[in-house]
Amino acid sequence: MSPVRPVIIVAGIGNGTGTGASTARLFAKEGYRVALVARNPDHLKKLASEIKGAGGEVETFPVPSYSYSDVTANFQKIKDHKWSGSEKAEIRVAVFNAGAGVFKTFLQVTEDDLKIIEETNIKAPFAFSRQAILTFQDNAIDELGRRGTLIFTGATASLRGNTFTSAFAAGKFALRALSQSLSKEFGKQNIHVAHAIIDGGILTDTSVERQPADKQAAYRTNEDARLNPDSIAKSYLYLANQDRSSWTWEIDLRPAHEKW
Repeated sequence: MSPVRPVIIVAGIGNGTGTGASTARLFAKEGYRVALVARNPDHLKKLASEIKGAGGEVETFPVPSYSYSDVTANFQKIKDHKWSGSEKAEIRVAVFNAGAGVFKTFLQVTEDDLKIIEETNIKAPFAFSRQAILTFQDNAIDELGRRGTLIFTGATASLRGNTFTSAFAAGKFALRALSQSLSKEFGKQNIHVAHAIIDGGILTDTSVERQPADKQAAYRTNEDARLNPDSIAKSYLYLANQDRSSWTWEIDLRPAHEKW
């Protein structure tokens, strides 16, 4: 790790119980300063308070929307932020975890649905990636041969569509293609770009509530049946710690009993 405490940006934390939040907690424990980005200020404040209570350093950067301009302006705020004891933030990891679920049969999909998919899976990640890469290009190469690591959260729909995922899969296919293109283009500049296929349900408060009442307790405790967001975060830390001789572009994660 750099002598200057590095910063990780996590865009997309949901209600604070999923992948984004777990990633923020773990990297904070590993000594990273954490910049949290999300649309819901209350969720940001709650997670930030938890991380601070555990001894981590964290700041919140609520974003009005995931439009190209809002994402760009928000990223600049993070770059300009003065962290305690440091004149300049050294952003070393950026995670794009924001998502929007549109699960409808094809003839039910509306133009408004497509606008949501386009903004969250194309415009926002393009803006986020552009700012992350420009920032990484200013970083010195560290002891593991890296200037920075950019990670995208994908889904089963990144690889295949289904009867109810025509809109969702189109967006996730686009996100995967972006990540692969960036990996090929900027790996030559010692910038690591990775894409994580999350192939299965993730344990969150929302996913538990979707289960029948008599099955919620088992769903919470059965590590074979769904992904644990803390385990996903460990995989993201693994990606961020890889040296340049063996970089992963794509990793797929699923619980042991997933029907894939």
